[in-house]
Amino acid sequence: MSNRKAYIASTIFTGYNALPLHAVIVDDAKIEDVIPFQNVDRRCEIIDFKDSVIAPAFIDLQLYGAYKRLLATYPDAETVKAIYEYSKSGGASHCMPTVATNTYATIFKCIDAIKSYWHAGGAGVLGLHVEGPWISKEKRGAHNEEWIFIPMVEKVKELLDYGKDVIKIITLAPEVCSDEIIGLIHSYDVLVSAGHTNASYERATEAFNNGIKTATHLYNAMSALQHRDPGMVGAILDHPSVFSSIVPDGYHVSFPAIRIAKKIMGNRLFAITDAVTETTEGFYKHTLEGDKYTANGILSGSALTMNKCAKNFVDQCGIDVDEALRMCSLYPARVIRKEMELGLIEAGRNANMVILDKQFNVLQTLTAS
Repeated sequence: MSNRKAYIASTIFTGYNALPLHAVIVDDAKIEDVIPFQNVDRRCEIIDFKDSVIAPAFIDLQLYGAYKRLLATYPDAETVKAIYEYSKSGGASHCMPTVATNTYATIFKCIDAIKSYWHAGGAGVLGLHVEGPWISKEKRGAHNEEWIFIPMVEKVKELLDYGKDVIKIITLAPEVCSDEIIGLIHSYDVLVSAGHTNASYERATEAFNNGIKTATHLYNAMSALQHRDPGMVGAILDHPSVFSSIVPDGYHVSFPAIRIAKKIMGNRLFAITDAVTETTEGFYKHTLEGDKYTANGILSGSALTMNKCAKNFVDQCGIDVDEALRMCSLYPARVIRKEMELGLIEAGRNANMVILDKQFNVLQTLTAS
């Protein structure tokens, strides 16, 4: 018996085009076609979301915990599941749990937690994002200075070997790590992202020319753009092939600064939530203050979900709806080289989709993988 369903909305946004009065035909969690509503086979089960938008599900590549379970504090499969469910509530079908600068013992436990989640059949988690500990002490932000160090090849290999096929992104400061170490990380098929860095414009550009193609939370915890010293921010804006995440909550970055970066970077800028959760244990004691979190008196994370990111791009930064949706889906997929699997609605792909009302509230997140 067929499981074919027709998901209908006033607009289907494929990732490239906004199609009015269309339907997405899904059979056994696979997209079969995107067709005008009047052409739908009436034998399909009709699921009509009426005055809403069906778009590619979002992808969040950096968040640390959810529902009072911080991954570094509770490194287990239950926390990984909580992070995934939080992401899904904001329209993300896929996410990348993150651990900030910590001891190897804790990072290893976070690796084990994701393995356990996968072993139990958990879906939607792409791997682990390790942010630090090979970062700049000057630009550490809320990270614990005691755990930051300049790595030797042996220590890097130790982490990469333990986290093989689980660690997918490492955020590091390029002025702290040699080109040999960056090359070693790349050899494990791990994405290197420049962040928490005090690199000069020259060092940053050299690192980008030598293979680093991504930066972590533009403007935050990096050398600023100044007229005689463009810094890391200037290098990111100036380099034509470098992507960067940004935290669009109005606290990490002002909305005009996002608008300026978007005009320069175009499709190289993408959203992360950088979301944390309340916790009273461990070094990172995140406290909710309005719509942001602080730890030890320092801005330490957001209270964003991905649908709020999209809404803020549109309402606060003047970015077109279609482009805001791409910044939360297609562009993150490109960054992690998953564009052939995620970030688009088209025939043959898994049906990972989000349904949003006109205020960007999530009506449903459909996940197939």
